[in-house]
Amino acid sequence: MTYLMLGCRALLLVVFLAALVGKTRSRAAFAEFRASIVALRLLSRRLSRAAATAVVAVEAVTAVLLVVPATAVAGLALAVALLLAFSAGIVLALRRGDGTATCRCFGASAAPLGLIHVVRNLALAAIGGAGLAAGAWASGWPPHAAGTVVALAVALLGALLVLRLDDLAFLFSDPKRDLS
Repeated sequence: MTYLMLGCRALLLVVFLAALVGKTRSRAAFAEFRASIVALRLLSRRLSRAAATAVVAVEAVTAVLLVVPATAVAGLALAVALLLAFSAGIVLALRRGDGTATCRCFGASAAPLGLIHVVRNLALAAIGGAGLAAGAWASGWPPHAAGTVVALAVALLGALLVLRLDDLAFLFSDPKRDLS
């Protein structure tokens, strides 16, 4: 279970770091992220701007908590809570039927929010939940180098798939549907 928890922590750490860097790499990137939160129309314009800053701050705290073994459980719990909140926000925006909101989750993509983003966030929350469960059963013995390498490699591959999800979805989408 130690390797499962390590892998879950590493995957979520990479995802949250990528999200953080993508949103804060420049003033323009943060402005685009903030505008995407405003476009969701879940909160007032002023509260949406504050929420954008809060999201970045909580993502940074989550990443720090995930890195430190003593705070890993708190990091996993915060990641799960944040991902569930993101999912709820996307569902509310989708139910409203306003198709103009974009996914600036990782900063660069301007893909419209969709069910795939809800599924992605719920899958990441499930990974966080698996890490929490594994943490409860972890033996506490020091992990072996080979097991650690395998856990981290799988985590990085999973994170790469998550980070490139919009590209993968486009690659496998129906080109006829996109033209209409």
